[in-house]
Amino acid sequence: MIPSIVLTVPSDALLKTMNILHRSILKMSAGKKGWNAGNMPVLKLTTTGRKSGAPRMVMLTSPIQHGDCIVIVASRGGDDQHPAWLLNLRENPIVEVQTKELAKHKRQARIANATERAVMWPIIIQKYKGYAAYQGKTEREIPLVLLDPIV
Repeated sequence: MIPSIVLTVPSDALLKTMNILHRSILKMSAGKKGWNAGNMPVLKLTTTGRKSGAPRMVMLTSPIQHGDCIVIVASRGGDDQHPAWLLNLRENPIVEVQTKELAKHKRQARIANATERAVMWPIIIQKYKGYAAYQGKTEREIPLVLLDPIV
């Protein structure tokens, strides 16, 4: 008999705790640690809450960058629900982004179209197998979000 593997998605509480810990590492190290996770660059993404209108900040990884565009993955650990930050930026696509190299600045967020995703997704899952596992946990197609510079 082959044992079955149960794939679980992180709870809201765990996701929030991970973000708090990540921000704490950045703060306590004066920005010297915490800008890399899983061999991927980390960014701070601030969206505008779609209901509250308040700023909502989350720490995310960026598996690839495409020219001046930063690419993020709306995986939520393979959950069937989209992450709140994705829902927020759909309502208000102007976001703030900060990386190790770039001070906080505004960007225009957009969801990759089918052609863009077809090119980028195989590159992402080849480099970072975890995203393929996340896609395997859910029936929703995990969106790729492109954070374009505002000129």
